[in-house]
Amino acid sequence: MFNFHLIDTNSVSAIVNWRYEPPYDLYNYLEEDATLQYFLNPQNNFYKIVNENGDLVGYCSFGQDGQVSGGDYRYDALDIGMRIRPDLAGQGKGIEYANAVLGFTENLLKPKAFRVTIAAFNRRALRLWQKLEFEPQQSFERKSDGMQFIILVRVNY
Repeated sequence: MFNFHLIDTNSVSAIVNWRYEPPYDLYNYLEEDATLQYFLNPQNNFYKIVNENGDLVGYCSFGQDGQVSGGDYRYDALDIGMRIRPDLAGQGKGIEYANAVLGFTENLLKPKAFRVTIAAFNRRALRLWQKLEFEPQQSFERKSDGMQFIILVRVNY
């Protein structure tokens, strides 16, 4: 149902123009040039997610990009970051997107465990990952602004 491709300049240009409504507006991007360089850096492992029609519906990343300053990331797990296009978010299809990301990642990287770091206010994302058997491991405050985050982990058997 979904295909994954390394992110490209056109996709990043579209993504930086996505606008989320409050309280999710903290996910809006402000500086396109810095964002473009960040997304296109191969070390950040960004992939675009496209549907069967080839439309950009989201993106994901694997590794350090999914971590937030202040969290304890010593446990060996693959960090996942994921965002869905704003007009598609909140429609009850998050499990489809997340399952596709997990399946793609399992085939590509075969991690022992997955980890996500979610803003504590983002109840719908927390519910989503918990439905997928991710368990809360830690909550912490980001040093730069005091925002609360929760780290969830799922061990692969």
